[in-house]
Amino acid sequence: MRIGYFVWEYPPRIFGGLGTYAENICPVIIDLGHDISVFTMNDGTLKTSEVLNGVDVNRPMLVDGNNILPLFLTEDLRRWGTGSKFFNDMLIYNILSATKFVNELIKKEGYKFDIICAHDWLSAMAGIMVKQETGLPFVFHLHSTEWGRSLGGGSTIIRHIEETAANAADRVITVSYPMHEDLTRHGFDAAKICVCWNGINLDKYDLKKLEDKGIPTLRNKYGIGAEEKMLLFVGRLTAVKGIVNLVKAMHMVTIKHPEAKLVILGKGELEQTVSELITKLNIREKVKTRFEFVSEEEKILHYGACDMAVCPSLYEPFGIVSLEAMAMRKPVVVGARGISGFKDQVIPSGHDQTGVHVDGGSKADIAWGINTLLENMQKAGEMGKRGRKRVEKYFSWEKAAEHTIAIYEDVIREVGEK
Repeated sequence: MRIGYFVWEYPPRIFGGLGTYAENICPVIIDLGHDISVFTMNDGTLKTSEVLNGVDVNRPMLVDGNNILPLFLTEDLRRWGTGSKFFNDMLIYNILSATKFVNELIKKEGYKFDIICAHDWLSAMAGIMVKQETGLPFVFHLHSTEWGRSLGGGSTIIRHIEETAANAADRVITVSYPMHEDLTRHGFDAAKICVCWNGINLDKYDLKKLEDKGIPTLRNKYGIGAEEKMLLFVGRLTAVKGIVNLVKAMHMVTIKHPEAKLVILGKGELEQTVSELITKLNIREKVKTRFEFVSEEEKILHYGACDMAVCPSLYEPFGIVSLEAMAMRKPVVVGARGISGFKDQVIPSGHDQTGVHVDGGSKADIAWGINTLLENMQKAGEMGKRGRKRVEKYFSWEKAAEHTIAIYEDVIREVGEK
């Protein structure tokens, strides 16, 4: 099939999980014999059209409408302040992408598309417009929601875009069963919603492929000795990731397990808050921070060097970090209260246990989860091995792509029968 693919970030311009998802799944879909035309953002430095790894990538050049948009701003958008330029860019990207797709690719060049998909609110408007213009089958991928990202608040405009796209779509694909439940609870049509898990590159995330000499060097860099235990947090330093409660939990953990040290790897608006809290709790020797986004290779080395990964999120639609850690044969402590895709991934008890579920909103519960693993590291090591097997069985990009294509084919067949 030929797929029109609307996603706001795509290589080489990647900012987060959505770009990583698109970067990994599109080439696999190509390998399965399908064609993809991606429509993504252009920061002004990239080609407007090129082929990357077999994917037809289109990046319409934006114009600055930031002086026009204020004429039409609602109070909701006025609260964005300088962020209103971001909304402006999204709006223009969607309009230009839909226009090029319909008028140039289809009407002028004669492309025959079988289906279109749009990912999150950031490209939902393009999907809605193209659906209206062409009648093509439309799948809306919801990787997260505005109410979830903002812990119950957020922009009413973005929520309206999400709801409108879901209504216009022939199918909604989301990333976990907790997300399915949440969408249904918020009034989305349950009959339209399918769950398709994301994947991971199992060749890259493999402890056996790491050079042993790199691990002690990294641990030494953070002042972590051979007999000490390295805990690892990887992610954005933002409220939904539970980073503040994790730092508070470390104050409790180190009283019982002085051999434990936490490495925080990531950037975000809570960097100063985290630093000040570490100083206030007097745990500077126990918590090491590195406020930057490192290369994937260095991130993998951090997973290899750690004894466990801790991901105490308050909201996590899917949660790629736990898969990365599990693929690297590491036990995990994950936030599993509320909307958490970690619950689909991490088995918290029994013979198949791969980690521990905690309430990311409770420092005491996070401390309990970490201490549970620290008290029996041999058992924790076995969890890590089982984690690798679980990822191999359920969470490869090949499986994600095959399931996605099966859903697309079902949608095409269903729309064709109407």
